[in-house]
Amino acid sequence: MNYPYLDTEQVLLRLGHALEARLPFSLVRMGDGENLVLAQDTVWPVEDVLKERWAIKANKGQKGLTLPNYALRDAVREAIGKADVVGILPHGDSVINAPEYLKRQLTDQIFQYYSLSPKAACHACINRDMVYTQQFWSLITGQRIVLVTREAETLRQKLVAPPYSLTVVHALPFAHYGYMEETLQWLSDHRDAFDLVLFTCGVNAVVLAQKTAELTGKVALDFGKAASIITKGSPN
Repeated sequence: MNYPYLDTEQVLLRLGHALEARLPFSLVRMGDGENLVLAQDTVWPVEDVLKERWAIKANKGQKGLTLPNYALRDAVREAIGKADVVGILPHGDSVINAPEYLKRQLTDQIFQYYSLSPKAACHACINRDMVYTQQFWSLITGQRIVLVTREAETLRQKLVAPPYSLTVVHALPFAHYGYMEETLQWLSDHRDAFDLVLFTCGVNAVVLAQKTAELTGKVALDFGKAASIITKGSPN
């Protein structure tokens, strides 16, 4: 690896600095879904991508996107290259329930194909780790937060109540890739009303988080399964 690999503490230090100094900051993550989107007619023929269980679920409306989608592929590639920190799975990961060949192995092939080198990397499951640390909650308490996710109101109700007691200024429903442009426009138009955006939108969150930081100058996190941990007590 020719990029720095950060632990949770180091990522939280960068997050805290960005919030305090009012600097743009984006954290995005790569798992099996992101890998498959990026693999479309690059490292794999798209026909092979479409045979995978994840892709079949996506085309049944379960992943917030349908495939093939080359525009999303190219947007995810750009976001990975520009994001401040990119979460990647370690070799031999056992957290994500997916075949080994769809995880770090495929990420490495994609990085090589695109000549991608993140500015910095961390564990792809950092979102799950962060929500179990007091430091994360201390950093975002008092910040004006926007939520972007399918079950936006459910998550908002959890986060504004104890023990979190956060300041959620808006909860934007996001169900599908088709919401992308409208969501980015809203965030750009309302950039003075928030400090931090938490995205739980599957692969779409990679593009949304990086673009939001770029367009608004704010902090944007690909929050993923952390939302399920908060609302259901479990990532699944």
